Amino acid sequence: MKRYFIKTFGCQMNKSDSERIAFKLEKQGYKPAQKIEQADLIVINVCSVRQSAIDRAHSLIKKCQQLKTKNKKLKTILTGCILEKDKKIWKEQVDEIWPHIDLEIAPKYCSKTAAYVPIMTGCNNFCSYCVVPYTRGRERSRPAEKIIKQVKALVKKGYKEITLLGQNVNSYSWSMRHGKWKIINFPKLLKLLNEIPGNFQIKFLTSHPKDMSDELIKTIAQCEKVSKEIHLPVQSGDNKILKAMNRGYTAGHYKKLVKKIRQQIPEAQISTDIIVGFPGETKKQFENTVKLMKEIKFSNAYIACYSPRAGTAAAKLKDDVPPDEKKRRKRILMKMI
Repeated sequence: MKRYFIKTFGCQMNKSDSERIAFKLEKQGYKPAQKIEQADLIVINVCSVRQSAIDRAHSLIKKCQQLKTKNKKLKTILTGCILEKDKKIWKEQVDEIWPHIDLEIAPKYCSKTAAYVPIMTGCNNFCSYCVVPYTRGRERSRPAEKIIKQVKALVKKGYKEITLLGQNVNSYSWSMRHGKWKIINFPKLLKLLNEIPGNFQIKFLTSHPKDMSDELIKTIAQCEKVSKEIHLPVQSGDNKILKAMNRGYTAGHYKKLVKKIRQQIPEAQISTDIIVGFPGETKKQFENTVKLMKEIKFSNAYIACYSPRAGTAAAKLKDDVPPDEKKRRKRILMKMI
């Protein structure tokens, strides 16, 4: 019996991709292996967004090469968000490199109560530090009809938590015949999903502050099945750094947005992402992030030290904040969560 093992790095979108890869492999007659050493096929789903994930992928590929000395039939496949420079390094170290898996392939869900449902992939924002537009490409939305059908099927099977996925769900857009042709944006999609009968909750990841519209805030407030947990990455509390990151908003705009959300959704739990040590970030600019953290009081925050990613605009800038200083700034913010 042929067995497969999938190791996933990175975000929920990669985890969702791995669920579809698992379904595809089982259709081909493979069964899951409990341990990597038992596998005849190893799939490494890579994330190039952070250097730490790349380093772990490097280590795993080396381990796979060692396993091949014991199992000559072992096949290794690389997929996920992979930069071209990493593909060039790894193509001689693995058997195959797969493109991103088709979003319409049925997944093998890891849970019987919670499910990921991708609604779009790719990104048009080109934040200066981010590789996603280069690895996943430009934004592509799934047909609303297929999303609704998938969610209905999940609810019928007893799923209680549906998480809609996209690099920027706020910019979801699809032309749909709903009585007559009209554009279904993200708020309208949420309303349509909210109308599905059943006892379940709708969550979503991730929102971009520049696209968090009044219509979307109102929709979240009004739809009883839509979670009031909102992940809204701020990345920095300093305007010059935000501009250098190409985020498209100021710290003041972000604060007003949060105030608006909390006025309309008093029970809202707002979490965020922050990058410390972006090129040129001074101690004073970092303090502006500290001030924003104190003022907003996030329910949770994911703090990352900046690492240059080849091909991005920020990679051309001097990575001038020392590693120890990045770690110090990260520790300060972590204590505030």
